[in-house]
Amino acid sequence: MSTPSLAGTYPIGGRDVPRIGYGLGSLHRSAEQPGGHDAAVSLLRDVYDLGIRMLDTAHFYGDGLANSLIREALGTHRDDLFLATKAGARSTPEGPFPMTAAQKPSELRDSVEINLQTLGTDRLDLLYLRRMDFLPGLVVEGDQQVPLEDQLGQLLALQDEGKILGIGLSHVRLEQVRQAFDLGVEVQAVQNIFNAVDRHDQALADLTEEKGAAWIPYFPLGGGFHQGPKVTDDETVQRIAAAHGVTPSQVGQAWLLHSAPNTVLISGTSQRAHLEENVAAGNVQLSDAEWAQLDALG
Repeated sequence: MSTPSLAGTYPIGGRDVPRIGYGLGSLHRSAEQPGGHDAAVSLLRDVYDLGIRMLDTAHFYGDGLANSLIREALGTHRDDLFLATKAGARSTPEGPFPMTAAQKPSELRDSVEINLQTLGTDRLDLLYLRRMDFLPGLVVEGDQQVPLEDQLGQLLALQDEGKILGIGLSHVRLEQVRQAFDLGVEVQAVQNIFNAVDRHDQALADLTEEKGAAWIPYFPLGGGFHQGPKVTDDETVQRIAAAHGVTPSQVGQAWLLHSAPNTVLISGTSQRAHLEENVAAGNVQLSDAEWAQLDALG
């Protein structure tokens, strides 16, 4: 099936990637419920059938479960998929938290290897370095405080070996992204918290557009583990959605797509109806005045 008509594509690492992707940050939780595994596999096949090609995953999502679901559901479509995963943390299923920091260069290499193994592939289309310098989320201490330059050196080596095709950065500061470019690293994508009601990283979003890197917000509708404001609770978003017969979540996602041509969505869900709703967000059309009202949020 073709890509949603109005969402289009954005070039990442030389490939035209549909701007509506799918994030697996929570699918593994539903897969662990009774009957959930088969439902998760079925949903991922629906993801593919709806024209989505970018899958945003990580081995530390369910200690490899998210990756194994992709392999089981879509392994035969590997060449059509754009697999984006992360390094910088490792699973700790035996501990009080599901993951811990793994920022050392050797640990980044280990993370790449285990992602390759659990995804059942010989290369990762995009690997994000997930930094842990500030809240929300884990903040590193001691020997896990690793210079960005050392980490990027390891990722460049892995890229030279063909194990990763593109390098991305996640949960980073503006100056860190500038540093990576200054070091000559061709950053393909940046992934930070950003949505219609939380624009604290607007300068970073602008930098990615200037540099031609993809801007891939997580928590695109707000909320999340840090309990940020929710886009769907905003009165302006609700009013505009009601006027067009769409949902507030569709308006929030449509604004992200409209805000910059390099924005790619990775909304996640375990429900087919919500998946279709997310894909249809690419077809939402608003007036110039309504876009301006949404621009004024945050």
